[in-house]
Amino acid sequence: MDWIWAVAMVVAILAVVVVAVFYFINKWAGKKAAAQQDMVAQHKQTVSIYVIDKKKDKITNAGFPKAVADQIPRMAKIMKTPLVKAKIGPQIMTFVCEAAVYDALPLKKTVTVEVAGAYIVGMKGMKTKMEMAELRNSRRKSDATGTESKGFLSRFRK
Repeated sequence: MDWIWAVAMVVAILAVVVVAVFYFINKWAGKKAAAQQDMVAQHKQTVSIYVIDKKKDKITNAGFPKAVADQIPRMAKIMKTPLVKAKIGPQIMTFVCEAAVYDALPLKKTVTVEVAGAYIVGMKGMKTKMEMAELRNSRRKSDATGTESKGFLSRFRK
């Protein structure tokens, strides 16, 4: 019976050590993320872009220059990230995008975004996922009732 208590104590001590390690790693990562957010906030600019394409892909497939690709952390090279191909003036660029902004960006439209380097931080007039879902639902309801449906296909509905 004594060996059961010894095994239980070893497992409990290991669990406490693992929790402590995760706590300190989380604290360190939080400080690093706050410093990066401050840097992004200092360098962001408002730019008008024409969104050509958006997709979630590995950042190594985005076609960034070798100098930029070398600075990307190892885990970020493995994960799929939201990428946006956009036209700024005469130049076509690929941007990394925040997930919330990626969901709200319309395709084949000109939008005003906040850019920090090759990173899209925000979008002017951006709607949240919940607001976008409400808009879709209201459009579906109006199409179902036939009150506001004046599109091409509405002529053929009876």
